[in-house]
Amino acid sequence: MSPSRSTLIVAFVFTLFLAALPLAAQQDPSATLNALEQTSRNSIADISHLRVEKWKADGATKKSAQTDSDSIQRNMASALPELIAKVRTTPGDLNANFKLYRNLNVLYDVFSRFTETAGAFGNREDFDTLAKDLDGIDSARRALADRLDTLSASAQSELTQYRAQARTAQASPAEPPKKIVIDDSEPAKPTAKKKKPAAKPADPNANPSSANSGTPAPGTSPK
Repeated sequence: MSPSRSTLIVAFVFTLFLAALPLAAQQDPSATLNALEQTSRNSIADISHLRVEKWKADGATKKSAQTDSDSIQRNMASALPELIAKVRTTPGDLNANFKLYRNLNVLYDVFSRFTETAGAFGNREDFDTLAKDLDGIDSARRALADRLDTLSASAQSELTQYRAQARTAQASPAEPPKKIVIDDSEPAKPTAKKKKPAAKPADPNANPSSANSGTPAPGTSPK
């Protein structure tokens, strides 16, 4: 049975919808991701050179700052590279972009707190270095936020258009399906004709005249 016209239209519109989604991802995120990777490498190197234990702060403040330092380096060495690689592989994936953006927000909050602590209890040079790294993270976070806005707006527009076209297609009268009749009855078997028995050949020794009349054969006496 061939598909109805409305089914074909829905399938065609859905194909157009899927094909249109990558158009929003034509804004290549490589520049933002490259800058973020460079900022991450610089931040790890800068933080590893700090001597938190020498800051002019109490023990609790130093311990909290060291915890933030370890958390930042661990995130930038493990979680962040994986999220960046996912966006590189699938730049139009909203979920991948959102996960990277969410991670950057958390990373920015911890890095900002750590930088403020360094400015309050560390030396000026350390604070300036960390503040530069923090600006790099904030720039990447803002660029990714703009990208998410573009991707989500484009996807929502395409989805709304698809739904409207699908409703129009479904409202159109569908062609009645073609009726196919299948005759699965068994054909009648031909009746075998009975053969007549073949006639027995005549006895060559028999006297035809004696067989056909009541006259006795010569040399015999009638009974």
